[in-house]
Amino acid sequence: MDPIHITSEIGKMKTVILKRPGKEIENFTPRMMSRLLFDETPYLPIAQKEHDTFASVLKQYGVNVLYLEKMAKEALNHGGPQVKSAFLDRMLTESNYPSGVIHDALKEYLNSMDTQTMVNKIIAGVRKNELHIVYNDLASSVSDNPYPFYMDPMPNIYFTRDMSAFIGNGVSINHMTFAARKRESLFNELILNYHPMFEGQNIPVWRNRNHTYSHIEGGDEQVLSEHVIAIGISQRTTAKAIQEMAQKLFQKSSFNKVIAIQIPHNHAMMHLDTVFTMVNYDQFTMYPGILNQNDDINIYVLTPGKDGKIEYKHRTNLKQTLKDALHLSELDIIPTGNGDPIMAEREQWNDGSNTLTIAPGTVITYDRNYVSNRLLKEHGINVITVPSSELSRGRGGPRCMSCPVVRADI
Repeated sequence: MDPIHITSEIGKMKTVILKRPGKEIENFTPRMMSRLLFDETPYLPIAQKEHDTFASVLKQYGVNVLYLEKMAKEALNHGGPQVKSAFLDRMLTESNYPSGVIHDALKEYLNSMDTQTMVNKIIAGVRKNELHIVYNDLASSVSDNPYPFYMDPMPNIYFTRDMSAFIGNGVSINHMTFAARKRESLFNELILNYHPMFEGQNIPVWRNRNHTYSHIEGGDEQVLSEHVIAIGISQRTTAKAIQEMAQKLFQKSSFNKVIAIQIPHNHAMMHLDTVFTMVNYDQFTMYPGILNQNDDINIYVLTPGKDGKIEYKHRTNLKQTLKDALHLSELDIIPTGNGDPIMAEREQWNDGSNTLTIAPGTVITYDRNYVSNRLLKEHGINVITVPSSELSRGRGGPRCMSCPVVRADI
């Protein structure tokens, strides 16, 4: 099988990339939370224990679990000193040190570590009190800025879904929206280019990270079938990015339909998969709050047109749009929190719709979303729950925490 093979959201999962939470999720203060896109400060030992349980469940179901941090180390070691130097230069440039005294000091500091320690340190962040920098001018050495980091931590990186998305036999390496997360996809680019699993495989890149104005994140990208993709127009994915990726997919892949779904642009519903996921051949979870008072939502169906152009159709009925695209006579949409206005909003905040399907009709969810979980079971879904008191503080669920690389066809 190809190193990348994703033709659905529900095919039996074979290989997945995770990132175990590390020092980065406790290496910030409440004053830094807004800057780093967090609402709370997680407790690392419990977060790690919960994540280990999540990984253990995947392994019990036969999934090959790979870890982003280990793959980055392996790619750097395989690539050699020049690749490591170039990677550090790019990471430092995107940390706002393209050159100069601080750039040189940080590069020397990071280069002095073994590769795995270096990768972990970049993710955890570099504090100012970790190294003494000798400045060559007064303006640089005298600073009123009390901010404690030279390089910010990356606490969101355990949500491996967002930095890249494997689609068909290719990948989108994502230009992410907020500064707090932009550097993360440098690891994905590194792994794709230099890890032995991918190197030399001529893997199609549907969209690279080198974009300035349009952005996309993996939580908005869902492969519904071998021909159909749903992408959220959200706080973190622009319509322009969707158009650009659709153009490439239509030209170079078997995908011939992109369903762009416009969801509210806010932190509570940052990605499509926080409000809508596929759990079986004809079953989906959905947070009812994305629909208007007439149960409508803005949908744009993109298909290949003449002369390489894209044709667009505007729709408003999500259920009928999905039935038409997937050639289904019936469709079961399961509402978050059983549609109760209080429970639905509570459980959506804790990712009640962010289900990870590991085989048709078998999903992993957070245990705290007991109303949604009970309803899924009533609709015939096999629900496997994992503990979530600390992982959920990052505003992401099991789908957010996983980046599938290979799934069986359905």
